[in-house]
Amino acid sequence: MPHTIAEIAQALGADCAGDVAILVARAAEPEQAGPDDLALAMSPKFADGLAAGQARAAMVWPGADWQSLGLKAAIFAPRGRLAMAGLTAMLDPGPGIAPGIHPLCVIDPTAQIALGAAIGPFVTIGAGVVIGANARIASHVSIGDGARIGPDALILHGARIGARVTIGARFICQPGAVIGSDGFSFVTPEKSGVEEIRETLGKREDIRAQSWTRIHSVGAVTIGDDVEIGANACIDRGTIRDTTIGAGTKLDNLVHVGHNVQIGRDCLLCGQVGIAGSARIGDRVVMAGQCGVNDNIFVGDDVICGGATKIFTNAPAGRVLLGYPAVKMETHIEMQKALRRLPRLAAKVAEIEKVIQKS
Repeated sequence: MPHTIAEIAQALGADCAGDVAILVARAAEPEQAGPDDLALAMSPKFADGLAAGQARAAMVWPGADWQSLGLKAAIFAPRGRLAMAGLTAMLDPGPGIAPGIHPLCVIDPTAQIALGAAIGPFVTIGAGVVIGANARIASHVSIGDGARIGPDALILHGARIGARVTIGARFICQPGAVIGSDGFSFVTPEKSGVEEIRETLGKREDIRAQSWTRIHSVGAVTIGDDVEIGANACIDRGTIRDTTIGAGTKLDNLVHVGHNVQIGRDCLLCGQVGIAGSARIGDRVVMAGQCGVNDNIFVGDDVICGGATKIFTNAPAGRVLLGYPAVKMETHIEMQKALRRLPRLAAKVAEIEKVIQKS
């Protein structure tokens, strides 16, 4: 539904000016904005875009001369991306899941569905499942026996929630995610080649045939409040104890969390991050895309890892890491500078060798 400029500004706790009764139906980039759109121009670099578009109203930077930009109304956003978070929440209609339970669902009679739930077609809900109030579950979701999902959850198309998984309030799960799959855990009757290499750091006495015996996962997954899981992410259940994800943590698409992993509160794990079994991740840890964490190590609170960082040993709290293997950011920068100098250094060494050979 359309909103007035005044309504949007009040919801965002922002100042506004001009004809605040103007109605806007959606947000748009400045160049593409029409008369009924709210142009997003939170930086002076977007001023030219406003001139190219047709917006009557815009969200602009503090102190912007909005009238000279051809606007009839403006909302002032001191922190642009934070304002965008509030604005997009207002404008997002959410998935079209009809209230109530669709007749094409299969729900075990022992499951408990709280008031206000909206469950789409082809959803299957197992024995003993508990679904919290106002949960929304899109089509083709499956929820295993004994799972518990908190109030106000949003689980989108094709997600798989395994048996005995426990999930807190306001959970968001994107399509295709799998929570509570078996952990990847196998053992050989004799010492395996992997165990030998770990002990010798590369030396092999003998190469012999070996076979793998499955270790079953009898734990589950426990997820706190306000957690979001991206599309096609996979979270393995624990071998004995649960795999855990703390409140407020956000996982991007294609993130893999191994069995027994413990992730703290308010972490941010970007696309293709992989965390091996039994690793422990502290609070407020940020990992950019394709970061990897070795098994059985600890990453401390407030660690930030740049893209494709590979962490093989414990990382102390507050450290900023880059590289393969992970090192301090400043160390990695110096290493890269030195690496770029290698061709010149090699040429100088070759010249010195020629001089020495002639002497």
